[in-house]
Formats: sequence, C-alpha cells, structure tokens
Amino acid sequence: MTSDAAAPVAAPAVNVGSTKHVDAVDAATTATAASSSSSSASASASATGVPAQLPARSTKRPFWSPSIYAPSLPYECGGAREYNSYVLYALIVLVPYMFKRMLGLSLGSYIVLAAIMAPFIGALSLLAHSWIVSTPTEQICALPNEPIENYITILDKELKGTYHGSNKIPMEVFFESYFNGDIDLTGDALKIFEMRYDWAFFPITINVAKFFFLQWIPELLWHSKKQDETQVRDHYDRGDDFYEAFLGERMVYTSALIGDPTRRETLEEMQDNKMRDVCELMQMRAGDRHLDIGCGWGTLAAFAARNYGTESVGITLGRNQTAFGNARAAQWGVADSAKIMCMDYRDIPRRPRYNRITCLEMAEHVGVRKFQEFLLQVRDMLEDDGLFYLQIAGLRGAWQYEDFSWGLFMAKYIFPGADASCPLNWVIAQLEATGFEVRSTNTIGVHYSTTLGRWYENWMSNKEKILASYGKRWFRIWEIFLAWSIIISRQGSATCYQILAHKNRNAFDRTALLRPPMGFGMPSGSL
Repeated sequence: MTSDAAAPVAAPAVNVGSTKHVDAVDAATTATAASSSSSSASASASATGVPAQLPARSTKRPFWSPSIYAPSLPYECGGAREYNSYVLYALIVLVPYMFKRMLGLSLGSYIVLAAIMAPFIGALSLLAHSWIVSTPTEQICALPNEPIENYITILDKELKGTYHGSNKIPMEVFFESYFNGDIDLTGDALKIFEMRYDWAFFPITINVAKFFFLQWIPELLWHSKKQDETQVRDHYDRGDDFYEAFLGERMVYTSALIGDPTRRETLEEMQDNKMRDVCELMQMRAGDRHLDIGCGWGTLAAFAARNYGTESVGITLGRNQTAFGNARAAQWGVADSAKIMCMDYRDIPRRPRYNRITCLEMAEHVGVRKFQEFLLQVRDMLEDDGLFYLQIAGLRGAWQYEDFSWGLFMAKYIFPGADASCPLNWVIAQLEATGFEVRSTNTIGVHYSTTLGRWYENWMSNKEKILASYGKRWFRIWEIFLAWSIIISRQGSATCYQILAHKNRNAFDRTALLRPPMGFGMPSGSL
C-alpha cells in the first residue's frame, strides 16, 4: 500500500440472493454500460465505476474503464510472501537425514533418498502451510463477515454440518460440490465470486494433491502426440454451438484488446482490435507466407488473408475447427489464400519456410518439457528475416494460494495439458536459449479480463440453450471458469503476454522495425 493509503474500510453487508446486493458490483455494471462521456470528479461511485468501499485515494485517478469489471472486494491471499523457503530447505535436508541415521544409510544412499523425497516434502509443506497461513494484514478493504449462507446454499447434509455461518468452505470443495449439484449459488456467479474471500478460502486439499501427483505431473512429463490429440479433441470437438455460446460470431478463443478505453466496445470490436494489432505488429503484407500454429477456428488466418493479402495456413488438431475455418475462409472469399489444416504441430512441413509465424495461446499446450523443442521447430520454419508472434498465458512469480487453486482447477476442467503457463522471465529465457531475439513484450491481463467478461455475459444469456444441449454440469463448469477468470486476470494471478521475436542473427535488419506505433488503422475492405 502507498504511504498515503487510507485505512481499510468495511465492505457493505451483502446478501446476493435476496433483496440486498453488492453495491460495488452493481456500480461496476453501471460503469461497464456507461458511455464514453465520463462523469466529473464529484460523481458518485455508481457513475464512475469506482467501488464505493475503496479508499478515497482511488477516486483521485479512476482506473476503471467502462469496459472493465471493477472489483467489489479487492483482497490479498497468503502465499509466497508468507512461505519460508528456508524451512523447506531444512526439511529436505533433515527428514532424509533422520532415515539415514535410523537405517544406517551411506552418503550416496542419503543423497538419492533426499532427491526422491524432496518433491513430496515440498508438496506436504505447502499443503500444511496453505491451511494455517493467515491472510496478509495490509488490505485495501475489510471483509463484511457475512454468513456463507448469504452466498451459497448447501444441499448436502454432511457438507452443511461442516460449513455454515462463519465456517468458510475450501474453494476446491465448493466447486466440486457445485458441479455435482450439492451446492447452489444464491445469485449471480460473478457477483458471488467477487466476494469469495468472505465465504471461501484456498487451502491445498487432499483431492488437489492427488490430482497434482497422479494426473498433472504425468501429463507434464509425457505430452505425447496421442495424449495431446485426445485432450484437444475432447475439448474443442465438443460442438461448435457450445463455443459459439460464449465466443460469439468471431469464434476467437484468445484474449481480445480494448481499443478505446473510454467506451464499452463489443466483443467483436475488441477481437478485431486484437487481430489488427497482430497483423500490424507483424508488418503483414500481400504475398507474405503466414503460418498460424494452433489457429482454433481459423479466424486470424482468414482475417490476415482478407485484409492484408497474406497466404495464410492455420494448423489445429480440432476436426470441427478445421471444417469451420475452411468454411469461413470460403464465406469471406479467401478460400485460395487461407487454408486450415488438421494436424499436430510436430507434423507441420518444415519447407518452404514462412515470413510470418503466429501462435496465439497454443504454446501452453506444448508443455514445459517440450517447449524448447517447439521453439526450435518454429525457428527452423521461419525465414531468416521473418517475424514470430507469440501470445501466451502466464502466471505471476510471487504466487498466492488462490493462484494454485485456480490453476489446478483450469488444468483439471478447462485446459488439460496446458502446463507451460509460466512467468514472463521463463518464456523470455526459452526464446533466447533457442536463438530468438525478443523485440517487444506487452502484458494484456486486463484486456483478457474484459474479454472473459464478454464471454461470461454471452454464456449466461445462452443458459437455457446450453442446459438443453449439454446439461447442468457443463453449464456450471464454464460458469465458474468464466466468472473466476475475470477476476484472476484482472488481479494479476494470471495474465497474457504478447511477444514479438525474430532470429538473433547478425545479418537481421533491425532498422526495419524502427517505426512509430501503427495504432489500429485498418486497410480498406476490412471487417
């Protein structure tokens, strides 16, 4: 907190399921729908979108765009700052040493035992710490301390006997029970999740630990073609109507960009902003050979071909996506210059090379273990004077326990196998180690939060259609994914990086990139 920060102020009393509402969230909703004409400095919180319970310093320079969903309870969770690594190091040394003394092991056997036990000791220490750690004392606001019944209705008798009143529920227990129908929400999921620290906490449960060791770790180590194909097709071939219910007509499953922070842009406007930004950043020109790895429904490939005259090839493992993308290219009149192909990225022909290669939020699925191998392949497919654009989801290094809870939820239910979401310094190091020079980076977590917000609105507006076609469980999984991720992206737990890179060669003409920002100017005949 800054030195002039006001003392924490209490959040308003809340009952999202009855006549009382979350004042600040309603204010944020008003702000999101507001026009670009902003209110004066003396305007009310509901007009500016600044939550009423924030200290006055936040109203000096309002930081909420009409596009952004303002928080009602910005709260810090315990995590890396409270976790003492020296205690962990001591346990890793001393616990195996106890076995060495008891069993009379040699020094070599002790070292082997310590190496084997280290990950389990680390996991157990994190598990224990997550249950006992207290929340940081420096908070921008205080909890309203409402009973959890104001937020959730527990239908299971055993659960209800354990979690009631001020007894908060572990987040993992909540969402598993919610998906199984043992818990209901008392109101809108986003409003309730904005207040999550008042009714839930984020320990590492036994089920989370089992998933981590028995499923996440093996998937991280393996990442075979068969595994990746199974995971992708189970996810993306569920049905185009499922994804259109939240992605909208553009069918772009990556972060959009806010182009005008003074007004509430549509999802389609923001996705066009992003695709324009990528094409301009990559200096795409007519005749460029463009490869889009992990193209999804092929919208970027068709967009580049239609608006910039590129010869674009999109690669995806999804059969439905391939059919949709080629149909869209034909509909847009670029079937000859935008082709979507169904194949594993490892099977992409290396020749001829490409002038421009893009990869938007697919590289996470490559996995940590095979990330450098993937980048080496990209480098081999790229012309010596070509450009590589990588958009990749990432996590903050100074983690909090909520970050763990959300990340493992995503790995289990939303993006299985996407284990290469890492802090930015790791991604940069991988690029540099494989012979790339990073030209620029941009962090767009707030843009992603806004994108997720539009997806959430679409999903909720299509509730009855989804329930009829896919059932309550699938509806609820995506409801929680979208609502929670709006907050996670906004608060920095997870984010997204835009990275422009090229081969780090002496002969590369770096002066060609010395130009002012192009903004969002768009060629004629564009969407």
